[in-house]
Amino acid sequence: MAVSDQSVATGTQLDQLCINTIRTLSMDAVQKANSGHPGTPMALAPVAYCLWQQFLRYDPEDPVWPNRDRFVLSNGHASMLLYSLIHLAGLRDVSPDGKVLSTPALSLDEIKNFRQIGSKTPGHPEYGLTSGVETTTGPLGQGVANSVGMAIAERWLAEHFNRPGFELFNYNMWVFCGDGDMMEGISSEAASVAGHLRLSNLCWIYDNNHITIEGNTDLAYDENVAARFAAYGWDVQHLHDANDLVALADAYTHALGVKDRPKLIIVDSHIGYGSPNRQDTKEAHGEALGEEEVKLTKRFYGWPEDAKFLVPDGVREHFRDVLGKRGKQLSGQWNALFSAYSKQHPDLAAQYERMKRYQPAESWDKELPTFAPDPKGLATRDSSAKVLNAIAKNHPWLMGGSADLYPSTKTRLTFDTAGDFEAGNYNARNFHFGIREHAMGAIVNGMVLSKIRAYGSTFLIFSDYMKMPIRLSSVMEVPSIWIFTHDSIGVGEDGPTHQPIEQLITLRAVPGLMTLRPADAGEVVEAWKVIMKQSKEPVALILTRQAVPTFDRTKYASAAGLARGAYILADAEGGKPQVILMATGSEVYLCIDAYEKLKAEGIRARVVSMPSWDLFQHQDQSYRDEVLPPEVTARVAVEMASTFGWAQYTGQKGRILGMRTFGASAPLKDLQKKFGFTTEAIIQAARELLG
Repeated sequence: MAVSDQSVATGTQLDQLCINTIRTLSMDAVQKANSGHPGTPMALAPVAYCLWQQFLRYDPEDPVWPNRDRFVLSNGHASMLLYSLIHLAGLRDVSPDGKVLSTPALSLDEIKNFRQIGSKTPGHPEYGLTSGVETTTGPLGQGVANSVGMAIAERWLAEHFNRPGFELFNYNMWVFCGDGDMMEGISSEAASVAGHLRLSNLCWIYDNNHITIEGNTDLAYDENVAARFAAYGWDVQHLHDANDLVALADAYTHALGVKDRPKLIIVDSHIGYGSPNRQDTKEAHGEALGEEEVKLTKRFYGWPEDAKFLVPDGVREHFRDVLGKRGKQLSGQWNALFSAYSKQHPDLAAQYERMKRYQPAESWDKELPTFAPDPKGLATRDSSAKVLNAIAKNHPWLMGGSADLYPSTKTRLTFDTAGDFEAGNYNARNFHFGIREHAMGAIVNGMVLSKIRAYGSTFLIFSDYMKMPIRLSSVMEVPSIWIFTHDSIGVGEDGPTHQPIEQLITLRAVPGLMTLRPADAGEVVEAWKVIMKQSKEPVALILTRQAVPTFDRTKYASAAGLARGAYILADAEGGKPQVILMATGSEVYLCIDAYEKLKAEGIRARVVSMPSWDLFQHQDQSYRDEVLPPEVTARVAVEMASTFGWAQYTGQKGRILGMRTFGASAPLKDLQKKFGFTTEAIIQAARELLG
C-alpha cells in the first residue's frame, strides 16, 4: 500500500504504514461506536509508535514482566490509541491471578466492539480488564500522578532488591498526557513532588494540541508550561512536529540520558491530523468524524477509503520483529537473572514473590501489641501508630506517609531503619507528600499498582480533596490503605471547617471500599489484621483524635468480632434484649456506659459495635439477624456524623443520634452536650422507644 505523498511524517514506508494503521483503527472503532475521541489517537500515533518500537522495554508475550517499562495513557479519552497499540503489538492476555495466557489481549473483534457492553475496550482504559493497561485513566490528572507513585516504587524496589551483579529493577515510566491533565491541579502537585524527589526514571510526553471540549485552549489557558516545569526542576524539551520521527527519537534518547531529574517532552500536534474538515477543531476531540470525513481522511493517508479495520500485511510482523524481539530478549535475560538471584539471595527473592501477589511478609504479625483495659484509654490514632509500627518493622514493603500531618495522624514509622524517602535516600519508608492530599492519593495508588503496600494519611475532613483516587482504588480493586484521623466533631475547637460530618457516609457509599472505624485499641489491632489480608480491596481506616476507653475484653466480647463488621459487644442477660444500642468508633463507649446504667434499672440492653458496615453486609443473613434480631425494633444508633444510612439498621421505629448540621468550635465535652452525644441522651432515647 502506498503512503500518501501528502504525509509530512519522516520514516520508512513501513513505519508510516504502521502509524496510519493505528490512526485508521482508532477512527474506525470510534466511528462504529459513534462515540469516542478520535482526534488525539490520530495526532499521537507517530509519537506512540516511535516510543513503542524504538525505546519501550516491553515484552508483548509477557506483559507483566516485573522490569518492564510502564506506559501510562493519562489522557485516557484517547484510549483507542492504546488499544490499537496493544492489538498490533500482539500483547497476550493475563488471567486475574496474574498468569500470562496464550490468547491475545485484544483481538480485532474487541477493537470493533469499542465502548460496547462486555468488551475489553471500554471508553477509558481500565486496569485489570485489559492487559497492557497499567492504571485506570480518564479522570484527567490521575494518570500522571499515578506515574509519580510508580516512579517512586521503582526507586524503592531498586534500592531494596538490587545487589552487586543483580540489577533487577531499572525500568522507566513513559506517560502521555494532554492539555486537560496539565490544567488539573493534581498535575502541578504531582510534578512538584517528582521534581523534589528528582525522579529521573519518569518522562511525561505532553500533547500540546491547544484543543479542549469547549474549543481552543486560549479560552482559559495560556501559561508557559515549559517554564512551569523548569521551575519544578524538570528537564524540558519542545518538539514542534508530532510527525517527525527523527526528532522524536532524538528527544527520547535525550530523555534517557538525563539521570538527575524527571523529564517533560512537549510535542506540538494537530488533533484529528489528516482530517480535511476536522483537524485542529474541538469536534475532533470528542466526536466521531462521520462516515464521509473518515473516507476523506483515509484518502489523505493514502488508505483504501472503503476499508474498515484494515491491518495491512507486514504491520503486525513489524511490531513483532522490533518491539517483540527486543522485549522477549530483555524479559528472558531478566528471568535468568532472577533465577540466579533467587539462589544467592533466597530471602529477598521470597519477599518479592510475596510482594507481587499482595501477600504480607511471613512474620508480619509476630510483634502485634496488646492493650490492657483502661478507662482513660488512648486515641485510636495512637493505638494505630503502635500497631502500624509493629507490622511495618516486620513487613518491608509496607510504607507511606501523610499530607504534612504525621505528627497529628501518627503515621510515621519510627523504628531505626525506616528513614525518610528523599532524593538520594530511596530505600526509606516515610514519605512526605506535602500539603497535597489529591496528589498523595494518586501517588499512593501508583505505588500500590507497583505492588508496594502503601498508605496515605490526613484528617478525615480532607478526604474530600482526594475522593477521586480513593474511588479509583476501588474501581481498580487494588489494596491501597487510607488512614483518616480527627474523625468527628471530637476535633473540638478547630470548628466546623475541620469537623467531618458527611465524609463517613460518602466513603461508605464507594462500592468496594472497606471503611473501618474501630471503637478502641483492641478493635484497632483487629482492624489492621483485616487490612493486611486484603489483596484487592482498599481500606479507609477512620481514627479518633481524642482518647477513648480500652474495653475490658474479659467482661465484654472479643475485639475479633470486628472481622465480621458488627458484633455483640455487651448483651442482655439470656441474650434477649429489649433495646439495641449500636455505634461505631468513639461513640461505642457511650453505649457501653448507657448499657450499664440501663442494666441497673432492669432494662435489658444489647450493645453492638459496628466498625464496618461493609464487612457486616458481607455476612450471611443468619449472622446479621443474630446480631440485630428483626423482632427487636427498639434500636438506637449513635454516631457523631451524618445520620444518612443508619435507617437500614434502626428501622422506622428506631432512633438515630447523629449530626444534622455542621459542628461548632468548642471543647469536646461542650460539643457532645450541645449535639446530644451523652450517656443520658442515649438512655432517654432507649426509654422513649420502650414506652
